[in-house]
Amino acid sequence: MSSYTKPAPNFDLSSPSPAYTLASGDKMPIIAYGTFRSNPGEVGPAVIEALKAGYRHLDLAHVYGNEEEIGKALKQAFDEGIVTREELFITGKLWNSDHDVDIVPQAAAHSLNNLQLDYFDLYLIHFPVCWKHTGLATPGWGASELGDTPLIDTWRAMEDLVEKGVCKNIGVSNYPMMVMHDLVTQAKIQPVCNQIEVHAYYQRESLVNYCLSRNICVTAHTPLGGGVLNSETWDTPIPLKDDIILEIAKKHGKSPAQVLLRSLLQRGIVILPKSVKPHRMAENKDILDFSLTETEMKEIATLDKYVSYKTNPNPLSSFMGGPDAFSCLGTDIFD
Repeated sequence: MSSYTKPAPNFDLSSPSPAYTLASGDKMPIIAYGTFRSNPGEVGPAVIEALKAGYRHLDLAHVYGNEEEIGKALKQAFDEGIVTREELFITGKLWNSDHDVDIVPQAAAHSLNNLQLDYFDLYLIHFPVCWKHTGLATPGWGASELGDTPLIDTWRAMEDLVEKGVCKNIGVSNYPMMVMHDLVTQAKIQPVCNQIEVHAYYQRESLVNYCLSRNICVTAHTPLGGGVLNSETWDTPIPLKDDIILEIAKKHGKSPAQVLLRSLLQRGIVILPKSVKPHRMAENKDILDFSLTETEMKEIATLDKYVSYKTNPNPLSSFMGGPDAFSCLGTDIFD
């Protein structure tokens, strides 16, 4: 087999608190706590439990609809001395309907106000698509219409946020390879992160290695392949139940989830598992005391199905009922 570029991980897994050193020099904890699919009334207590469990990197997004509840939880955590703001790395995201240049700073300010924070450690463009603005408090979803602000103009507005101290770092999410490269060639402030769907069944080696070769952190927003919920909702296969993963887990005395998470870390990928159950939070962090062998990593590499499971969420169906729905399922922006 011909050789190819495969950058080494940017972090030391033997460290007690491993962190990815971003291009800015800032340190990002490599195990984040995700807040997607957290229901009202449960996300606040879950964030408190995650902080108590030792999570110091929180992944948030305006469209998740839970910023205000998380803001109250953060204030409680600060007031009770559980953690200080300076000890946290907090990621936020700009939604599709807030891409207009004049809206970008308003959207960031709106989210920070909801969260009762002064700045983001990292602020991401959630998807590489602009929709017509629907109001700061009402992020668009349903009958969505394509807007006319080019992605690079939105990025320029993001760069302004860094210069004004609103965000320490900026990046993107769900950017495919050539859209990522197009941004890299035009950015004045380089993106420090691309948060993507990547897991044992969708390994995306070209995109991952491209990003890492340019010191762009890759964060896995669906490290378990969507988990049991995806399996139950769409009847899709999930790596948690794969025989190879089950066998490796048994050999190490670990859960299938821990094996999947560890395999991503060994590829140099930051992970953001999500659970509202304290024992699962602890389990998802307990992955630094074992290593997968080279043979086991190669076995996991054979599981790649080269298929997206369209998680987190893919805005496909959001176009339904509007003039920009171009298939019976909506519009797939990755076609």
